[in-house]
Amino acid sequence: MKSYKFVNFSWDDAKAAALDPVGRLVYRSNILGGDQRITNTGGGNTSSKIVEKDPLTGQATEVLWVKGSGGDLRTSTRENFSSLYQQKLLDMQKLYAARPDKGLKAPAEDDMVGMQAHATFNLNPRASSIDTPLHSFIPAKFVDHMHPNAIISIAASKHCEKLTQEIFGGEMAYVPWMRPGFELGLAMQAIVQKNPAVKSIMMGQHGFISWDNEEKACYTYTLDCIEKTSAFIEAKYQAKGGDAAAFGGAKYATLTPEQRRATFAAILPWFRGQVSKAKRFIGTVQDDEKILRFVNSKDAARLAELGTSCPDHFLRTKIKPLYVDWNPQAEDTAALKKKLAAGLEAYRADYAAYYAKCKHANSPAMRDPNPTVVLIPGVGMIAWGKDKSESRVTAEFYNCAVEVMRGAEAIDTYISLPQQEAFDIEYWLLEEAKLKRMPAEKELARQVIIVVGAGSGIGKETAHRLVKEGAHIVCVDMKVETAQATAKEITDKHGLGIGVAGTGLSSCGPALGLAANITDRASVRAMLDDVALAYGGFDSICVTAGVFWPSDTTGHIPDDKWAFTFGVNVTGSYIVGDEALKTWKEQGLKGQLVLTTSANAAVAKKGSLAYDCSKAAANHLVRELAMELAPLVRVNGVAPATVVQGSAMFPRDRVIGSLAKYNIPYTDDEATDSLVRKLAQFYADRTLTKAPITPADQAEAYFLLVSQRLSKTTGQIVTVDGGLHEAFLR
Repeated sequence: MKSYKFVNFSWDDAKAAALDPVGRLVYRSNILGGDQRITNTGGGNTSSKIVEKDPLTGQATEVLWVKGSGGDLRTSTRENFSSLYQQKLLDMQKLYAARPDKGLKAPAEDDMVGMQAHATFNLNPRASSIDTPLHSFIPAKFVDHMHPNAIISIAASKHCEKLTQEIFGGEMAYVPWMRPGFELGLAMQAIVQKNPAVKSIMMGQHGFISWDNEEKACYTYTLDCIEKTSAFIEAKYQAKGGDAAAFGGAKYATLTPEQRRATFAAILPWFRGQVSKAKRFIGTVQDDEKILRFVNSKDAARLAELGTSCPDHFLRTKIKPLYVDWNPQAEDTAALKKKLAAGLEAYRADYAAYYAKCKHANSPAMRDPNPTVVLIPGVGMIAWGKDKSESRVTAEFYNCAVEVMRGAEAIDTYISLPQQEAFDIEYWLLEEAKLKRMPAEKELARQVIIVVGAGSGIGKETAHRLVKEGAHIVCVDMKVETAQATAKEITDKHGLGIGVAGTGLSSCGPALGLAANITDRASVRAMLDDVALAYGGFDSICVTAGVFWPSDTTGHIPDDKWAFTFGVNVTGSYIVGDEALKTWKEQGLKGQLVLTTSANAAVAKKGSLAYDCSKAAANHLVRELAMELAPLVRVNGVAPATVVQGSAMFPRDRVIGSLAKYNIPYTDDEATDSLVRKLAQFYADRTLTKAPITPADQAEAYFLLVSQRLSKTTGQIVTVDGGLHEAFLR
């Protein structure tokens, strides 16, 4: 088997042979998309022309199976592929030819996208891609359209056509930049008809497309093209001095990891607030060697200003990033903030000017003018998106853009798309229609919520409840293992997302597990800084952590246990709120703090002296913090009672002690679950609703208080105790 240096050869004959034709297409797509050097997340598409039985006529018919709109090759399943009658797609050419308004970017071309639905085979609900004509009009049975960094380096070079000929001779043709669609498909068809020996086409400032009539050969040839291009670029790159000379050489030096962490922690919440005035954004940090080599370089400012080339890239990264010319060796964080603020103002003005210059009479309204990529010498890159997955994809795409620029500058001169062409992609009416078809955002979308005590019980249940509403969850516990276990449960259930970028903590998905001791201010501060590095900041905090230390048989509790109980149940909540306020003020965004008190705060009873007193203090802490943190942050409390099932505060020995205290029959060898149910039902029978109280019941209260459903409520305690009349607040 041929060896590859720049891509991974992953084809397995045995796996492929066990699959049906559509299954092999999915398999081919997954292994192509699984190598980021072959294509970027969400980028490129694949197809197979398969003979199937027509469900209407019973006759054999050729069907084009092609990756549908919005899919990602690496994660695609059969459901991500559209299926269309190949002959009907070809017949659309006659329909198009008869239109007087045909042509590149003309109304007839856009109309053809909608007409593709009429060629759907077997009622497949997957919407077909704008690239469908490319796959249909090339006659080969198997077609791959990829976005490899190496190939795009050629495509985004000033002398792209000449370089294509130099590397590939006559086997790869060239087509200059054309917006994806029907006209591009016709142009490719004409190339193949004119020169049947052509096996691939370089797509100017976009990517390439390759094909074969045998599936493994198609896959292999796709890899061969990327391998050959990569080898060509690397030889030129090394001849020019390699990494040391990349992008004109270094202008600035990289800060130490500790300095980068401190810098990111200092600026991220503030900057998140600056870009989130209209809608909140989630951040991703990248500070690996490759991005630092670029942001530190002499040419970084020039290349950043040019913007990206591949349309897949700038739909996420916008027309260009915000580059901040800050000297990490001579200037401090205050100077960086000042330059970021000035840069942000200039960027917004530039974006508005770009929109005004390029807009058409029917263009959609201008979108958010804030940058989605920020480049800082010595520190790295910050990317923003509506959620963690999108911000990681944005970071990934600019990583790709950096590699494209590296390659293009090594062999030639990098060029970006003309602004008008970029605008016509960004504000394409079909792209706007696709955005409008997306499902409505969930209630807690774009939110980052810290749940302290998420390792078990009410905290774990609350974390799971909030993520269902679209929130990003930071699971915090004394033990990092339990925090990470809850975060893993969430990620396993809801998925990591399709993005693959991010450094360190910032490579997380919708949930993250961290350790913190809330009685230690330094530990809390470190945790909040970690949250900033992971997501850019946070919006709400739910403190569900608490401890119960019972009195001994004489009613006595040691002084250290009294202090410990108050330390966790009262002082810990205060420290969390006090430290979080610093970040909330930096962000300047409204927030929510929800503390956990207890029905015991209003009910005096034997055996829980320290706990009850601490919860009474916590009740008042809610009111005091509501005063102190207003109007920026709403502060409320949840007062549970007798949550036995799923609670870490009711281990087996405490359950047995309570059963004995209330003369409830049990046996020493009885299963713990049975003991818990008995005690839970006993407590339930004392309430007005006569139903056991569960962590899920409490989680609903936390959800209400961090949502905007109770946006005018602060300084209040929501009791969730089943109707314990002794605890009625008075």
